[in-house]
Amino acid sequence: MRIGLMCLIAGYVLSQFYRAFLAVLTPQLEADLGAMPADLAYASGLWFLVFAAMQIPVGEALDRIGPRITASVLFALGGAGGALMFAFAQTPAHINWAMAMIGVGCSPVLMAGYYIFAKMYAPALFSTLAGAMIGVGSLGNLASSAPMAWAVEAFGWRETMVALAIVTLIVAAALWIFMTDPPKEERAGSRGSVLDLLKIKALWFILPMMLVNYAPSAGVRGLWIGPYGSDVYGANTQTIGTMTLVMGIAMIVGSFVFGPLERAVGSRKWVVFGGGVISALAFFILYTFPTTGSGQSIWTVTALFAVVGIAGAGFPVIIAQARPFFPEHLTGRGVTLLNLFSIGGAGLMQIVTGKVATFWEATKDPLAAYPMIFLTYGILFCCGLAIYVFSEDPRD
Repeated sequence: MRIGLMCLIAGYVLSQFYRAFLAVLTPQLEADLGAMPADLAYASGLWFLVFAAMQIPVGEALDRIGPRITASVLFALGGAGGALMFAFAQTPAHINWAMAMIGVGCSPVLMAGYYIFAKMYAPALFSTLAGAMIGVGSLGNLASSAPMAWAVEAFGWRETMVALAIVTLIVAAALWIFMTDPPKEERAGSRGSVLDLLKIKALWFILPMMLVNYAPSAGVRGLWIGPYGSDVYGANTQTIGTMTLVMGIAMIVGSFVFGPLERAVGSRKWVVFGGGVISALAFFILYTFPTTGSGQSIWTVTALFAVVGIAGAGFPVIIAQARPFFPEHLTGRGVTLLNLFSIGGAGLMQIVTGKVATFWEATKDPLAAYPMIFLTYGILFCCGLAIYVFSEDPRD
């Protein structure tokens, strides 16, 4: 089980990488394929939307056939296959298809780990273990920043993607060989479905927060930080790599902080709520920033992005808050339902913010799109918090 979990974490490192690497490739894909920021926003949004749509079948598969087959097969076919398609892309449409395939491949990895944590470990440890997996897996977030920029400049983006496809296939094979499934609990007449989970009223106040909590940090780190740094501050590939590296480190710190913090405070709900308030304030401050920046102010906005990265890392704590409401035989479908809202929200907001950018580019000053994107994220957080404040906060 330990070796299998290590392989899952390696897979999650790659999953974090694939959801964020487009920001660094912005200049190369625009030059070689004519892909504009709005095109990459759509491709990034497809990754998240396909990933989210896969959570329903993935949840069924985790409960019925177990995490080993689910994770290894999808990661090999979708992850490695999509990375290879990306390497040979000739148009922005090919990038869209490749990102959709990679989204399919990455969809079971984190949830397979959460399924094992829920089945094999004490409930009180869930948020810490879940946060640790995200924290370690977020090394992929770091790898998609400055290291990815270095690899692209040294070897070329196509060659780098071929190498990533090979690494992904190796990890998928390791999952098949070393991973074992938790013991299954057969309960006659208790098969259930996602519809049974949606009938649980306590989840109605948690799901909206899950919808908005991850979308802003994923959107900024995965895409907008690159075009924003380039267009407003004239940042080159290496500078963008440094900006994404700083925000990636902040997201890792947040993943490790939230679990111990909720135990220290004695509340999961209010820790997440406080993080949401801080993130919203950071975006409202970013909204006020001018669109003609100096070399010094680029590090001020980078610091604000880091604040968003730390404060928006409450994903595992929200799942831990919702976990006591799941029937035991619907554990897999429960965690994947929450992940559907989280990743689905990120995908929808990538597409929405892409439309915002397109509108402002066509009708007004293109640089004015960025403050509107930040304002959209700030309002999004406020809407989620207004519902989440009424949620229950069970203790294990």
